[in-house]
Amino acid sequence: MGSILKPLYFAVSWVIVTFHSMLGLIFGKNSHESIKWSLSIIGLVVLIRIILIPLFVKQIKSQRALTALQPHMKEIQKKYKDDRQKQSEEMMKLYKEHKTNPLASCFPILAQAPIFFSLFTVLNGIAHNHPHGVLKGDLLLSAQHARFFHALLSSTFLSSPDSATKIVTVGLILFMSATTFTTQRQLMVKGMPKMDSSNNMMMQQQKIMLYVFPIIFAISGVNFPVGVLIYWSTTNLWTLGQQFYVIKRNPTPGSPAYEELKAKQAKKSGIAPEVDEPTSTPITPEIGQRQQPKKKKKKK
Repeated sequence: MGSILKPLYFAVSWVIVTFHSMLGLIFGKNSHESIKWSLSIIGLVVLIRIILIPLFVKQIKSQRALTALQPHMKEIQKKYKDDRQKQSEEMMKLYKEHKTNPLASCFPILAQAPIFFSLFTVLNGIAHNHPHGVLKGDLLLSAQHARFFHALLSSTFLSSPDSATKIVTVGLILFMSATTFTTQRQLMVKGMPKMDSSNNMMMQQQKIMLYVFPIIFAISGVNFPVGVLIYWSTTNLWTLGQQFYVIKRNPTPGSPAYEELKAKQAKKSGIAPEVDEPTSTPITPEIGQRQQPKKKKKKK
């Protein structure tokens, strides 16, 4: 496994070192080392998330395609409610015909998994004096002493007896879990059309992600180095902001955010969002309002 990911270890360490060198032009070559290494990890996040933008767009399109397929999915569930195998076959056939994937919402996370594991390995190598990639010599020594709020970037909650490290890691784990929960809840409350959640696979999948992912991060976070926690917290912030922008600017049709956008656009243009049916009741003038005199027809 290590030999397969070795090129990725090299790429991750090279990106971090490159950002560190670029930041040296701003902060100075041999000063503010902790800030430069922390910002280098954040730079890695920004670079990866920019590369993953096409995948994010594909994720949005797939989610909207699934929303449009909900009536067909309900018909299949109703028709084959006693035959789970046939129901699954028809569902897969439906997805294939419309070129969509119910697991598309997990693609950005799955795509980042190798980067996440590589960064974990690189930081672990720094802590145990077993460098990977281009992190060698003076760069390795500098990275070994780099801190984030007095916590070594390569230290973990379980491996360090230092109280400062434990406080920083707990804070980052709580922040990471909170941003994961907030991002998923924002999608469910604002970005998804209102639908019956009792027998809806997409809604059930979103609920699992809402509650399960934060718990997984909270439990496993005690084994992550501080640098990895910085990486994941930053990528969560990016996801939250990116999703907020999409929901606000280009919401899914039928979602609460879509209705709010249409109402704002109608208010801005001066057109009511809903037009009432005309009635035959004559409009009576208000009290005190002067009526225009009617011109009488002259008799010939």
